[in-house]
Amino acid sequence: MPTLFSGTSGFAYPQWKPAFYPKNVPAKRFLEHYASRLNSVEINYTFRRLPSASTLTNWTAMTPPGFSFAVKAHERITHFLRLKNAEEFTGAFFQAIQPLLAAGRLGPVLFQLPPQLRCDLALLGDFLAILPRTVKVSFEFRHASWLNDDVYALLEKHGVCLCLAESEKLAIPPGLKALTAGFVYFRLRKPDYSPDDRAAIAASVRDLLAKDKDVYVFFKHDETPDGALYAEELLRRIGSPA
Repeated sequence: MPTLFSGTSGFAYPQWKPAFYPKNVPAKRFLEHYASRLNSVEINYTFRRLPSASTLTNWTAMTPPGFSFAVKAHERITHFLRLKNAEEFTGAFFQAIQPLLAAGRLGPVLFQLPPQLRCDLALLGDFLAILPRTVKVSFEFRHASWLNDDVYALLEKHGVCLCLAESEKLAIPPGLKALTAGFVYFRLRKPDYSPDDRAAIAASVRDLLAKDKDVYVFFKHDETPDGALYAEELLRRIGSPA
């Protein structure tokens, strides 16, 4: 059955008290409480450093079966090497997150490219060829030059998802051409979503689930718990239990 995975980008935010985290929940139990209400989280921690096996094992122990961790690829791959000559470090990155894969808890790996990096089809093709086929992968492009049919076709060839990122600066155009993999990955980064906006998001999710695609939806983390509450509301609307 296709599944909705709904959550936020991160979970370690004391400012979410008391609207999401109860006042008496200590920081060391934030993930445990989060996972009792939501069924996925996007981890940005891995953008800056390689996680230890003990950290990933602890995260797995704090969350129930079926909970999914999407992880952002390390900045060395995307921002320093810019996908070029990156095979060795990319291998090290995937080795570091192997405990999540072994536990059946690894969701998509998100490669977020820098906004200054323009479309280079050959560069992208060479990089996609080194990625493991056993892992779900999503690409977030932040320069409009990447939003073209040749890129979509290349992603589809490799089974890689085009991240449907929405922000105040750039939004990926909707449409079937943008559905390049067997799952869909949304990053919803606007500071606020009205009730009508959230109803429209739920309608889009229902349509994609009906197309037999797993759907990952991550709202922006912020100084308020609104994103977490929106994610929880989306699960209720769709009828997917955390």
